[in-house]
Amino acid sequence: MQEVTYEAKSAGFWIRLCAYTVDTLLIWAVLKLLVVRNLFRALDIDDMKLWIFSVESVVAGILFYVYFVIMTKICGQTLGKMIFGLKVITESGKPLSWATVIVREWAGRYISVKIMLLYLITAVTPHHKALHDFLADTRVVHENTFELKKKPQTPALQEMKELQGEGQV
Repeated sequence: MQEVTYEAKSAGFWIRLCAYTVDTLLIWAVLKLLVVRNLFRALDIDDMKLWIFSVESVVAGILFYVYFVIMTKICGQTLGKMIFGLKVITESGKPLSWATVIVREWAGRYISVKIMLLYLITAVTPHHKALHDFLADTRVVHENTFELKKKPQTPALQEMKELQGEGQV
């Protein structure tokens, strides 16, 4: 006899890429072009440098990661994931903690952005997990789509005793 359960369906590589692209375009358009650039121009500091980087780019980069951390912690999803009906969950089923979100969205995403090929592991891993999902023990699922999972049911205690007694004389 098998136990039948339903599990949220894992989101694949392409839909996750689409959601990430939407997030990146939104962040670039809203934060970089509208907020950061205009703020830095108004303060007349748009040409300031921090080593070889413009301060504007450093602030925009920090806001990029803050967006992913805050949205994932508060909503379990970014705007791109909301549009495509995706959500970040923990493998344990517990709510996302700050530590989990920071590891996933800041450290893991930083590594993945620096080595873009790492995003490709999403296409070939079980449950389509990216590097940042492995680091944080999370996965991305479809919000309203479930898969049927059949698990073998263990025999009841009485049945086990009967099976053990059959081999004895």
